[in-house]
Amino acid sequence: MHGHQPHPATPISDDAFLIKRGNKRGNYSCGRCGLPKKGHKCNFTKDDVISTPVSKPSGAADSSAVTSVSSVSAPAVSAVRYLPPSKRRRALSFDDVNLAEEEEELEMDLVDSEVDLELGKLPVKCLWEVLRRLPPAGLLEAGKVCRGWRETTRKVWRAAEELRLRVPAKAQIEFVGSVLQKCPGLVKLSLRMESDVDSTVLACIAFSCYNLQSLEISTSDSSVNRITGDELSHFIAEKRCLTSLKLEGCSNLGGIIFSSTSLSTIWLSDLHSLSKMVFNCPNLKEISLDFSRHENDSTDLIAAVDSLGRSCPKLQNIHIASMQLSHAAVLALAAANLRGLRMLSLVLGSEITDASVAAIASSFSKLELLDLSGSSISDSGIGMICNVFPETLSKLLLALCPNITPSGIQFAAAQLPHLELMDCGMTICDPTSENSNDEEDNACELQRTHHSKFNLIHQKLIIKHSRLKKISLWGCSSLDALYLNCPHLNDLNLNSCTNLHPERLLLQCPNLESVHASDCKGMLVKTIETQVYGDFSVVENHCPSGSKRVRLPYLYSTQPSDDEKKWRGAVKRKCAVITSL
Repeated sequence: MHGHQPHPATPISDDAFLIKRGNKRGNYSCGRCGLPKKGHKCNFTKDDVISTPVSKPSGAADSSAVTSVSSVSAPAVSAVRYLPPSKRRRALSFDDVNLAEEEEELEMDLVDSEVDLELGKLPVKCLWEVLRRLPPAGLLEAGKVCRGWRETTRKVWRAAEELRLRVPAKAQIEFVGSVLQKCPGLVKLSLRMESDVDSTVLACIAFSCYNLQSLEISTSDSSVNRITGDELSHFIAEKRCLTSLKLEGCSNLGGIIFSSTSLSTIWLSDLHSLSKMVFNCPNLKEISLDFSRHENDSTDLIAAVDSLGRSCPKLQNIHIASMQLSHAAVLALAAANLRGLRMLSLVLGSEITDASVAAIASSFSKLELLDLSGSSISDSGIGMICNVFPETLSKLLLALCPNITPSGIQFAAAQLPHLELMDCGMTICDPTSENSNDEEDNACELQRTHHSKFNLIHQKLIIKHSRLKKISLWGCSSLDALYLNCPHLNDLNLNSCTNLHPERLLLQCPNLESVHASDCKGMLVKTIETQVYGDFSVVENHCPSGSKRVRLPYLYSTQPSDDEKKWRGAVKRKCAVITSL
C-alpha cells in the first residue's frame, strides 16, 4: 500500500493524482478524446492517438507507464480529468436521500437510460408525450424510475405553464413549495386546498412563480382560509403580471385595498363584514363578490359599489350576491360611468324593486345578461326590461322572485327574441308546499316574507320561442300545466315541479338533450320519457310481464326506407331524463 502513494510531503501534480485515482466503477469517457461516451461520435482514429509516458513522481516506489490522451492536430493536453457530478440536481427536493448515495445511483441509471431511450425501447418524444399528460403526483413518481425518466420529468416541469394541484389535508407547505420550484415558467396555477390556507402559501407562490398570470385557490369543507386582507393586498401589489385572481373562503379578510394595473378578473367568495373595500384597478373587466348568508353582515356595499364605479371604468361583468343589496346600492352603481357593462348580476337583494330596474335600464343599455334572482321585482319590472333590452339581452335569470307571475314570464319570452337562457326557479311557487330538498328549504326561507297574492296554485305556463336553449323551472310547485314549443331547447329543468299534471304537459322540443325531473311524480316522469324518446304517434302497450314499453303502432311498424333513416338520424337526438341528484 505504501508503494502506490507518495509521502504526504512529496509534491504531486493534480493530473498524476487523478490518473492514479482512476475510475473504480468503469470508464464512461471516450478513450481517444476524453469526452463522455453518451451520444458522442469520436472524430479521432487509433492512429491519431499517441501515448506519452508520464514520469514517475519523485519519492514514489513504483514507476509504471500511465497514458494521457491528446490529439495530433490539437495542442498537447495533460491527463484526462474525470469531473465529479457536483452540479447534478436531485429529482425531488424533499426526498430524504443522501447526496453521495444518489450520485452513485445516477451513474448506474445512466446505462439504463441509454438502453431505454436510445436503442428503441421507448423514444424520448414518446416518453415526453406520456409524461406531460400525467397528474402532478404521477409525474413525481415517474421521476424516480431512472435517470432518463428523471431528466425528462425535469424538462416537463420546467416547460409547464399551467398546473392544477390538489393539496391533501396532511401535506405540509414544503410539498407545495417543492412542486412550485420545479415550474419556473408557470403562468396559470390552480390549487385545491384540503388543508388550512394562510399567508405562507402566498409567500411560496410569490417566491417560486415569477411570471404568474392566473391564480385560483379553492378550499374544501374541512379547510379554513386564514389569509387576511392586508396579506392579500400586499401579494397583489407585488405580482405585477397577475391578471386573474379567484379565491374561496375569504371570511377572514377584514378589509381589502387592491391596487394593480394588470388585474382584469377578481373572484372572491364567502366574504363577511368587510370594514373597507377599495379597488384601484383601472384595467379590471370582471368582478365577482359572493358574501356569506349571514344577516349580521356589516359590509357597506354602497361605498364598495361607488369605489368600483369610480376606479374601474372598464368593467364589463359584475356579480354581487349579498342579502345587504338594496335600491341605494343599485343607484350608486347606476351613477357610475360604466357604459361598457355587459353582464349584471345582483343576487339575493330583497330590497331591489321595480324602481331599481328603472335605474338599471336608464344607465346600462347594452346588457347581455341580467340576473336579479331573489329580488322583489314584479311584472312591471319585466316590462321595462323588455322595452330596453330587446336586441341585446340573451340571458335572463329571475329565480326566487315571488312577485312575478306566469304572465310576466310569457311576456318576457315573447318580447325578447334573442333570449337563449331563462331561469324562473322557485318563482311560480306554492307557499304552503313542503320541500324536502335543503336548497329549496333555504330558498323558501329567503322569500318567506315576500310571498304575495300572485302565488296561487294551478298556474299554467306557455312558452313559444325560436332561440331558447335552456329553461329552468325548478321548484315551481304551483305550476299545473306546461306547454313548450322551442325547437332549439336542449336543457329543461323541472326538478320539484310536484303539482305538474302529466296530462297537461306538452313538449315540442326536438333537440332536447337532458330533462331534469327529480322529485317529480312517477306518472309525470313516464310522460316526459314518452314525449322525448319518440314522436307523438307512439302508443304504450302493456307487456305480459307487467312492464311498460313504448311501441310503434302496427301501421308504422314497416321497415323505413334509407332516406327516412337518414332524415330521422339527422333530426333525432338521444335525450336523458334525469330523475335523481
